[in-house]
Amino acid sequence: MTVSVDMGTAPDGAPAVMDLEELLATRLLVQGNSGSGKSHLLRRLLEGSAPWVQQVIVDPEGDFVTLSDRYGHVVVDGGAHSENELKRLALRIREQRVSVVLSLESLDVEGQMRAAATFIGTLFDAPREHWFPALVVVDEAQLFAPAVAGEVSDEVRRLSLGAMTNLMCRGRKRGMAGVIATQRLAKLAKNVAAEASNFLMGRTFLDIDMARAADLLGLERRQAEQFRDLARGHFIALGPAVSRRPLPIKIGAVETSARSASPKLMPLPNAPDDEARAALFERPAELDLPLPAAPPPPPRPSMEQLLRSIEAPTPAEETRNRPEPTTEERDAVVAACLAEIIADEGESFRPAAVLFQDFGVRCRMRGVSDSGLDLAAFRTRLSLARAGLYAGINEDDPMADAAREAELLPEDARGVFLLIARAALERAPCPSDAEIARVYGTHSTGRAKRLLSFLEGQGAIVIRIDLRGGRAIALPTLGWTTAVSERAPTDA
Repeated sequence: MTVSVDMGTAPDGAPAVMDLEELLATRLLVQGNSGSGKSHLLRRLLEGSAPWVQQVIVDPEGDFVTLSDRYGHVVVDGGAHSENELKRLALRIREQRVSVVLSLESLDVEGQMRAAATFIGTLFDAPREHWFPALVVVDEAQLFAPAVAGEVSDEVRRLSLGAMTNLMCRGRKRGMAGVIATQRLAKLAKNVAAEASNFLMGRTFLDIDMARAADLLGLERRQAEQFRDLARGHFIALGPAVSRRPLPIKIGAVETSARSASPKLMPLPNAPDDEARAALFERPAELDLPLPAAPPPPPRPSMEQLLRSIEAPTPAEETRNRPEPTTEERDAVVAACLAEIIADEGESFRPAAVLFQDFGVRCRMRGVSDSGLDLAAFRTRLSLARAGLYAGINEDDPMADAAREAELLPEDARGVFLLIARAALERAPCPSDAEIARVYGTHSTGRAKRLLSFLEGQGAIVIRIDLRGGRAIALPTLGWTTAVSERAPTDA
């Protein structure tokens, strides 16, 4: 039984069909400038073939995620996963024959290329027993197989171009049929474009792109002018899966739609009148508020007040006569002094012994002559304070487990470990390199990174970086994990 997909209508009104089995063996290239209807064409092909073949869609703009509602495609956010996680997903997808949309809209161009290369490369390298037929659709293919080097690193370009070349050149034997769409043929690597045997060419204006399209279709250069006159949704088709001769077709309707749509014209609001124009340049009212009046001079004390002040005890006498603070009061003073030290600019960059002397002075100024901490105990409390735990922790506090784990680490690493542990316990985003450097007692984020590498080497933490650059840190012995930072963790 031959399975065909109705793509639309030919000039004589007859249906233009795509032979799906032939397409799987010969691959497809779609070209057209922005607004020519490429995405609409791909959607028509995907909807028509969804019941018959597994589909893997690399979607840089998130346009095809709506297929999940109607056809059950699984949407994978490429930016929310690490490279290893994308590899595991790709292997499971080939094994279980699940149709999937890899949405890359949350990534920059380099992140999109790296994610696509990882995903497609793993699909290609899947075990032989999982080589089931699959359409692998790549929209905006010029991003992933650029003809020339751009602003991305050479390493990422090589990875992405290699994955796309494998898809188009060697994917057929593994059941993978590449369907690639591009706005600019001239920007697409020639060895990738040349492997397609089926073509659908839409509206194109630039001479260099029309010349490439004419070469691929076997047309004379003068015939390439017709690409300028094509309407939106109209394409010239050629290839064993659709037509043996160049055939103009009009793409038919689709059942799903993209989340984004072309901008629609709408009337402007009424022209502003003179009062509205004046309001645009009106001075903010808060700028015209009167300045506050100078405070009145303090009243001169009376003779009686002076005599009472002479008879009152001096501050030193009050301190000597003050009763010893309770344990609760002393703990509150210790916590307050630690908080002040942490808040003081530059405190993290002074030795603990110097900070201990400063701590003692601050406690005595609050009437606590004995804080109950020696230097070793102060170092422990300082580590807790740097993690935001000024009042210490009780034995029944979950952070007590983290404190015991921190005791197994070098002294200068304990504060950083506790900082991460507290973020993990509260499911807060992973601390940035700058925060870690401050707690570590350095201005260098490089030293902070080296400390994290050391802690990971000791098995105290496990670091996970996703393709957006967001970082999460897990503490295996505690079973806690921070939330993923929303941006690259280095912010200094």
